[in-house]
Amino acid sequence: MIERLLNDPALVVAGHRGYKSAYPENTLLAFRQVLDLGVGMLEFDLRMSKDKTVMVFHDEKLERTSNGTGYLSDHSLAELKQLDAGGWFGACFEGLKIPTLEELCELLRDYPDVLLNVEVKRGDHDREVVDQAVATLTAYGYLPRCVFTCFDAEVIAYMYDKYQLKTQGFPATSMYNFNSGDRGTYSKLWAVGISMSMLTPTLVKEFQNKGLLVWCYCPDTYPQVYYGIGCGATLMTCNDPVPAMRVVQSMEL
Repeated sequence: MIERLLNDPALVVAGHRGYKSAYPENTLLAFRQVLDLGVGMLEFDLRMSKDKTVMVFHDEKLERTSNGTGYLSDHSLAELKQLDAGGWFGACFEGLKIPTLEELCELLRDYPDVLLNVEVKRGDHDREVVDQAVATLTAYGYLPRCVFTCFDAEVIAYMYDKYQLKTQGFPATSMYNFNSGDRGTYSKLWAVGISMSMLTPTLVKEFQNKGLLVWCYCPDTYPQVYYGIGCGATLMTCNDPVPAMRVVQSMEL
């Protein structure tokens, strides 16, 4: 299913951590809202709790996007479920919880055509997260919909070598433990994501010549979207997907 991106000329819009600009990121509400908006891909982040449950959460520590303190990995699932993951964004979102990967998978039953960008966050348990995520996504039948992402090239290599997963990495200067050479990191990538601050037509062409799909993040305004299209990016991961989706709709018309 993910292979359709190889030959489909249409620009794909992905929701970054759900609908990050309008709802508390990486919550089921943010995911539901952006899926109902009609994005073609959902991007989300995975980490592991103290008792080995895969959680959907971006930061290493809890403070920015919850009322918790300390490292997520130092807390059990039960402890994490006591936290408020919405009030930091606005009082009307108080009571939202940090979801597990399984909870997200249940939500995704209603959206069988949406592709998934599964970002495994770098950390002490990143390979365990990969193993559990692959098992869970396989059990739900979602693995063919997935591309797996990490900023750590060693984790990318683990994903590719053990599971032959489709992977998204980044330019060498943006990655940890990058391995150059013919059998290095780039040889294990299916796609490369480029930040808007780095995106140029020349860089896009360079990666296309390596046989990689070239995506960008996060074009959240109309000028950024048009610039990304002009550079040749074929997928955009957006905090605010509305500008990109409206441009796609206008192009289809």
